[in-house]
Amino acid sequence: MATADITTTRAPSQSQVLAATIASLLGWGLDLFDLFILLYVAPIIGTLFFPTSSATLSLAAVYASFAVTLLMRPIGSGVFGNYADKHGRKAAMVIAVTGVGFATASLGLLPTFPQVGILAPILFLIVRLIQGVLVGGVVASTHTIGIETLPAKWRGLGSGLISGGAGIGALFASIAFAIWSAVFPGPAFAVWGWRAMFFTGILSTLLGLFVFRTLQESPLWAESKNKQGVQKYPLSVVLSGEHRNTLLINIMIVAGGGSAYYLTSGYLPTFLNAVLKVPAATTGPLLIASSALIIFAAMFFGQLSEWIGRKSAILIIGVLDLIVIPLGLLQFGATPASDVGMITFWVMVLTFFGQSAYAPVMVFLNERFPTAIRASGTALSWNIGFAIGGILPTFVTGTSPTVADIPSRLAIFVAVMLVVYIIGGLVIAETKGNLK
Repeated sequence: MATADITTTRAPSQSQVLAATIASLLGWGLDLFDLFILLYVAPIIGTLFFPTSSATLSLAAVYASFAVTLLMRPIGSGVFGNYADKHGRKAAMVIAVTGVGFATASLGLLPTFPQVGILAPILFLIVRLIQGVLVGGVVASTHTIGIETLPAKWRGLGSGLISGGAGIGALFASIAFAIWSAVFPGPAFAVWGWRAMFFTGILSTLLGLFVFRTLQESPLWAESKNKQGVQKYPLSVVLSGEHRNTLLINIMIVAGGGSAYYLTSGYLPTFLNAVLKVPAATTGPLLIASSALIIFAAMFFGQLSEWIGRKSAILIIGVLDLIVIPLGLLQFGATPASDVGMITFWVMVLTFFGQSAYAPVMVFLNERFPTAIRASGTALSWNIGFAIGGILPTFVTGTSPTVADIPSRLAIFVAVMLVVYIIGGLVIAETKGNLK
């Protein structure tokens, strides 16, 4: 055996750890920014691409297009997860992040229903399908390279920080919404503002490529490749009998955590706009503040899993969320649009607890698979689970007879999924320390 095959890869330097953490955080955040843009313009997109006589059905159609993207993410997991396990995390990240930005920008070029009729929603859905595959590829790289590079004592915090990329994405989307709403006020936003929102996807690609210049390959992957070579068919191994139960339980936990997120923070723009009728001038600053809180909440609950273990953190978070979130959604829905103070309070409460369920999940998933199949296993678990969570806003909106019924439907759906999350937490073993 050659010397290189038995040599242990040296510990990553501080600069390498910092570069990997920033790249993972921004890579994930920027691609969620590309997805979140749709949530901020959902009512307008519903009118321009999916016009119906019912406001809730138009919104449901927009959320269905969001769900379609999520449903394509497992395909991206298979394609890019295999690539990341065989050829490295960095290459997969660069390709996927670049592709998502261009796909997002192309949405701003599409003709609307009044212009081309039924062709408009068809083209919109096709681009969303492509975008979904690429975002699934982002997960296959960002969720592994950061965690694999971090020292063991920082992995819980890192899990929360990288998961908090959702806050970065939402923050950027909130800022973009505030800027373009000011540039194209009132009716002008429905003509040009929404297009400008999508065009900002190019900026996320350029920023991502700039950050990735200093990124080095995952040391754990490099060591595994030197010692054992690469797994020829990583996805088939993940789906094999040896790992099938692991994958199913992972999906239960991710689906519960993803649902808590999508039915709180993910639904906030629509909740404020369509349910409470809060003016855009108030909505913009609220969404920016809630996006910043996402980052703090994710870091706190990720670090909690480092203090008390992944299993205990998942169970405690699940029970807290089951109590707070459904009650908070009902109270939030009953708040008058004029009561800005109470609206702000519930936005912060739902944001804080809505992030908690998935903050420790990223490191937990990475600890469930060996390095040779980690990108494929982690990405498939995350993308299938979040696809389930991302579908639920469509069902919530579609099963609500009127807009006023949305808060109660949100409370029911999120309660059911948090029970699933808690059940998953009960059957797992502790994984802290398994990533080697």
